[in-house]
Amino acid sequence: MGPRMTNTLRFLALSTVMAMGCAGTAGETVADGEVLVGADETASISSELTGGVALGSTLKTTANLNLRTGAGTGYQVRLVIPQGATVTTVNRTTPSGAFYNVKYNGVTGWASGAYLTLVSSGGGTTTPGTSVRDAAIARAKGGVGFSYWWGHGAWVPNGLTSSNGGTCQGDCPNCSHRGSYGADCSGYVAKVWHVPSTNTSMSTDSHPYGTIHFVGSNSLWSTVSRSNVIKGDALVYNTNGSGHILIYESGDAWGSVWAYEARGCSYGIVHNLRSVTSEYKGIRRAGW
Repeated sequence: MGPRMTNTLRFLALSTVMAMGCAGTAGETVADGEVLVGADETASISSELTGGVALGSTLKTTANLNLRTGAGTGYQVRLVIPQGATVTTVNRTTPSGAFYNVKYNGVTGWASGAYLTLVSSGGGTTTPGTSVRDAAIARAKGGVGFSYWWGHGAWVPNGLTSSNGGTCQGDCPNCSHRGSYGADCSGYVAKVWHVPSTNTSMSTDSHPYGTIHFVGSNSLWSTVSRSNVIKGDALVYNTNGSGHILIYESGDAWGSVWAYEARGCSYGIVHNLRSVTSEYKGIRRAGW
């Protein structure tokens, strides 16, 4: 590769890992894989977007642009948006550290305003339920890093320290846990969703439901087509006592999705890109 080449490619190997199931379940195998290709972000800037824009605005890329998982170059690259493509602003009207929250081809992420120009302004409104869904994702994010705790659900929102995260060892349900905080998959989702309505204290341990409950519909949640799941919905399965549930954030619900989940004893509560098998079905919190 010549010294004049300005673009570099970074490949991360696909990895397949094992995750255990939730309280009242036996376990499952979860395959996670991603190949990230980063665009060169040191190229000269031809134009720049810096101010606030209305929700639903159309922006155009002035160069190949990384769509990242967070507002900064230190976050993972979800995909590269090609030069000249258009994206739509979502969730907020102002940038975060010069990064805009945008959607491209159904995938939501963060893109640098240094490589974006405004094409048309949106109406400035959000879709129904956006605020409660954003709040749910914030709760889910606040639990990331805490341990997996079979049959429990509690964490300090955005308060993870080296001493309070908890630890899990062994194969659940015959696993051991140390610490006062952590959650299994169903305890985690119940907290994120605030179900039942009294389950609102993140730091108070509770575990009202298992995956056997989440797979059915009731007054608190109902089934939704996987093709129609949106941010804050959940994907769940329970087959012959084995099950799992996760919070959907973005991506192809029939392929790879970005999810928040209490993944298993070896992993704890994570935010990751993962595949979703055909066993899973979509469910939606009532009122969302």
